[in-house]
Formats: sequence, structure tokens, C-alpha cells
Amino acid sequence: MQEIDYQEISIDFHTQYRIFKIKDMKKIVLFAVTFFLAVSSQAQWEPGVRLTNDPDSSLTSDLGSRCIAAIDNMVHVVWYDKRDGNWEIYYKRSTDEGKSWESDTRLTNNGSGSSHPKIAVSGSNIHVVWMDFRDGNNEIYYKNSTDDGISWGTDTKLTDDVGESRKPSISVSGSVVHVVWYDTRNGNYEIYYKRSTDGGSTWGADTRLTYADVGSYGVSIAASGTNVHLVWIDWRDGNVEIYYNRSTDGGINWDGETRLTDADLTSTFPSIAISGTALHVVWCDWRDGYAAEIYYKRSLDGGVSWGEDIRLTFDYWGGDSWLPNLAVSGPVLHVVWQDNREGNNHIYYKHSEDGGENWGEDTLISGNGIMSSQQPSVAVSGSMVHLVWYDDRDGNFEIYYKRNPTGNIIVGIENELPINSSQVVSIYPNPASAILNISFSSPSGEDITLRFMDMSGKTLKVYNLTAAEGMNQYEINLDDFHNGLYFIGLTTSTKSYFRKVIIQ
Repeated sequence: MQEIDYQEISIDFHTQYRIFKIKDMKKIVLFAVTFFLAVSSQAQWEPGVRLTNDPDSSLTSDLGSRCIAAIDNMVHVVWYDKRDGNWEIYYKRSTDEGKSWESDTRLTNNGSGSSHPKIAVSGSNIHVVWMDFRDGNNEIYYKNSTDDGISWGTDTKLTDDVGESRKPSISVSGSVVHVVWYDTRNGNYEIYYKRSTDGGSTWGADTRLTYADVGSYGVSIAASGTNVHLVWIDWRDGNVEIYYNRSTDGGINWDGETRLTDADLTSTFPSIAISGTALHVVWCDWRDGYAAEIYYKRSLDGGVSWGEDIRLTFDYWGGDSWLPNLAVSGPVLHVVWQDNREGNNHIYYKHSEDGGENWGEDTLISGNGIMSSQQPSVAVSGSMVHLVWYDDRDGNFEIYYKRNPTGNIIVGIENELPINSSQVVSIYPNPASAILNISFSSPSGEDITLRFMDMSGKTLKVYNLTAAEGMNQYEINLDDFHNGLYFIGLTTSTKSYFRKVIIQ
């Protein structure tokens, strides 16, 4: 019977070392495991990568943008680009978690203006919506790929009215695709919604969701299962506030509007993300008087009730923090935004590892004192955090990308690290020597990806599994692995889990 104890040695503010002493009858094995705290976890951001290289501007979208999406080792990016003399939608992908990138793919070709694209991914199905002027006024268009972005279907016109349909947002859950936008067909901007239940092949009718008659716009959407959640900007209260609505039956019926902010000054640019029954919202707020700051709010019961507003930024020198974007994986939250505290606009990041209770420090992602970086969008997959934005370091606006290979892993003293607790995952023994047993429950027939990663987040082995009915059991032979600390990542179509594993 082994006895395991450890001695903790604090080295400095950023790093702690834990020395595990593993004793048995005949030998003593001593090895060190390094745990990085929040600050050093953020320091794992790799250098930025320029994704576009053309003579005119390339831009990401604003207003709760989702210009990047990631699943397993695939990363997908959309933007709009003026290299062809007018604005067109472009797409680019990486098949190796952002290490290398394929060539640009032009998605539109209509001789007018196509702009503000958003992207959502479910498995190998990629869905893109955008705003398009080919019909003489702005309408919402849609396009999809069913083979991870290799080929693309035709453009589908989603709106057809005399008003302006602007700046859509998209979310997907399985084969159900949800799209929202704001629209002037009734004389002022209102929020509209429509859905496809067959992966984008056919679409239902437009549904008007707001009746404020003074202006509702800037909508962000998140869906999981049959639950669909919206936040938007609304003028009905005499100043700009954030409102919320939800559907619990896949978009058929809607509960009714909930006002999320009640400040004296403007609250705007909301972004929403969902994990299980937890909803998370960030936005830009001028309530503090001197400048715009990023605020956060959450609901732990699927939108029934909401916690207090939490201020995330404190730009004491009067810089504005705005256009936030949010990604969530279980209790790990990632927020990026545009910030001019240094004089020019730069991209900043911060995260929470406990569902929004506590937050790390602001991290400068892009910029020196000269360039201007704007409109960031963030996505997570497995242990990876992916970020895209545009900046003018090259003389005109180009798309840039940055990643953190271990940014989506909770780092602490516990061996059990559930990223999502709505399903059961058990890994034993831990520490392990010869065989590691993994048990999990998942819907029968669901595809499961099991990744064995080192401390840097590098994937060492991938196991592709298919869930059976009830509890699934799987064994990993550890003969090929050296002693040390590893991460196990288990990903389903909708959820991710991580565990730390010690091999002795």
C-alpha cells in the first residue's frame, strides 16, 4: 500500500512547487510538479499570428461578435474584407489547434457590400450569417459547410422586408440553428429571430421578439439543448440598458423580457455565453462616470434569477473598456475587450476559474504604444483559448490571431477538475502506474474524444470513442508515458471535462 504526502514550497508570487513523496516497501520516487497560478496561466499566450495579408482593410465584427469558433483541433475564423473593391465575407481555418492556417476562402461574391459575419460550429457543420446589401437594402444572409469548411453551400437569404435588417448573431445546438438580428420593418429597430431545425437546409418564419417602439438592437445569442438565451441593447427606459429573454422549447415560445441593468448612464455592447444552467453576460457600462468599464452578471438557474452586477475593469486613468466578448467552458470564463487605457485601442483579457465568483488580473494581449487593435472575439476548445481581432500594425487593418494552449484548464491543488458537472466522469487510480481507468456516462451513440496532454497543453494521444448505454469504461495503458503530471481532456458534442493525472 502506497503512502502519498506532499510538501508545499512557495517560490514567488507566480509559482508554487509541490513535491510529492511516493513511498513503497522497496523504493522512494521523488518528483516535482509545477502548478501555475492565474498569473502564469495567462502568461502562456503565444505570439500573435497575422491571418490576412492584402492591400485593403480586413475587419472582425462588433456587438457580441462570434468571429471565431473552435471544436477539437479545428479553429474557424470569419471576417469581412475590402481587397476586392467592395466588402466581402472571408473564411479561414486551422486543422491543428491554431498552429498553422490554410489559405483564405471567399464566401460571398455579389458586387455589393457584405459585412459583419458571425460563425457557429456543431461537429463538422459550420454556420455563417452576415449582413448584405445586394438587394438594395441590408438583409440577413446565411451559408454553411457540412465538411469542416472544405466546401460551402449557396447563399441563403433569411430576411426579405422593406426595412433594414442588421448585424445578426448566431448559435447552434445540434441540428438546430438560431439566428437573431435587429430590424426596422416596423419603423424602429426591434429584435427578430428565426431558426432552422435541419442544420440550415430550411428556415422557419421571422419572429418579432421586442415591442419597445423606441429601439432594440445589438443582440447576442447563446443556445444549449432546447434553451435559447438572448441579450440586447434597449432604449425603452429613457437611457440605454441591457435586456434579456429566453426560450426553453428551442425557440418556439419566449418567456418575456427581463431588464438586467438599472444604471443612470449607458449600458451597451452585451455578450452572452452558457454552460449548463449557468448564464454569463458581460457588457460595457458608463455608470462610473469617467469612462466605459466592463461589467459582468450571471444566472445560475437558467435565467430565472440574476446575481448582482460586478465591475471587471478599473481604468483609473480614464480609458474606455468596451466591445467585450465572452466564452465559457464549465466554470472557466474568458473575457476579451477593446481598451484605450494606454492611449490607443488594445486588446485585453481576463478570466475566472470559479464560474464568475473571482477574476484574475487584466492581461494585455495585443499592442505597443502605436498600433490600434479592435473588436476581439474569443473561443475555447479543450485546453485551448483562441482569440482573433484586427489591428493596423501593418499600415492597414489586418486580422490577427493568438492562442493560449493551457488557458482553459483550472489550475489548483485538487486532482478532480470538473469542467462541467452535469455528466459523470471518474478517473482512477490517481496517481497511476500501469493502467488508468476512465469511466463516464453519456448518451448512447455520442462521439467522445479523449485527449492525453502534457503540461504545455500539447496533445500526446487522441482516443476516439463512441458512448454506449449506461456507464462507459475505458482503459489507457501507461507504458508509453513518463513519470509526471498530465491532463486528461474528455470532449462530447456539447461539453468538456479536464482532470489532472499523476503518473508515477
